[in-house]
Amino acid sequence: MTVRIGTRASKLALTQTQQTADRLAAVGGFDVELVHVRTDGDVLTGSLSQMGGTGVFVAALRDALLRNECDVAVHSLKDLPTGSAPGLTLAATPPRVDVRDVLCARDGLKLADLPKGARVGTGSPRRAAQLRAVRPDLDIVDIRGNVDTRLGRVPGLPGNATDAVVDGKSCDLDAVVLAAAGLERIGRLDTVTEYLETDIMLPAAGQGSLAIECRTAEAPARAGSSGGSRGVLAQALTALDDADTRLAVTAERALLARLEAGCAAPVGAYAYRKGSMLHLEAVVCAVDGTASVRDKRATDGLTEVGATLLGIELAEVLLAAGAADIADLTAS
Repeated sequence: MTVRIGTRASKLALTQTQQTADRLAAVGGFDVELVHVRTDGDVLTGSLSQMGGTGVFVAALRDALLRNECDVAVHSLKDLPTGSAPGLTLAATPPRVDVRDVLCARDGLKLADLPKGARVGTGSPRRAAQLRAVRPDLDIVDIRGNVDTRLGRVPGLPGNATDAVVDGKSCDLDAVVLAAAGLERIGRLDTVTEYLETDIMLPAAGQGSLAIECRTAEAPARAGSSGGSRGVLAQALTALDDADTRLAVTAERALLARLEAGCAAPVGAYAYRKGSMLHLEAVVCAVDGTASVRDKRATDGLTEVGATLLGIELAEVLLAAGAADIADLTAS
């Protein structure tokens, strides 16, 4: 038996998919084969919002699943649209890694140490808005590209050539902001000069998490459900699923869905379980950083329904505080 695993072809995507494939193979005792799929996010240029925002990195992978060109697909969970995909199921959410964003800056600088007017690169409106809120004197530069391309824009980082030219630009930024999880997975944490704690920058919903999708017919049987598969692949997917991660991302994604906000919206959300409670904190920002609403809630309902209700409850609190006026949520 060979399980075909769909993935984007970027270094980060291939690395996290191979790691997932190895775990699936070890648990299931089957062979695995990676299937490379090009998505709109890999082909198109411009900002994420201009490309259509949510789903640009996953639509082609989902199509490949539905066409039976692969058996499962591995995504960065923060790239998944919150709406359901007919015929597909989120089969597993492996244990989450570091959710934080990080600063990778020249000369070992931290955020507070960057000089006035320093050029900081990010392709995320969420990161840009929160950066502007704490350092309105910075010049936030919209950038695209894979992790190595972004890191290559900052002079002096480990692994960067001093005369490197990236997309026609040579070491033109003072810093970039990236996800700790991605750098960890490709072994580039040595470029981090500061971990941005969640009181400064809340992560994207699902950040640090992976999503493994499969066709609904082959999805694992879930507790309380009479449907689902109990085959070898389904059993392996069940073994990779982490209950606390699933609860956390369910709450975060429910909040996004209620806000009608996509992955390109200036919204940060972070849920985590502590003891018998599931906590959720979220922020909605104006893109220019001049206004925001932020709040948090918790629940002892440690089920997917309870997590969903928590996300909806906090979204309603943010909307009542004017979130929709601060950010154009429905356009994301």
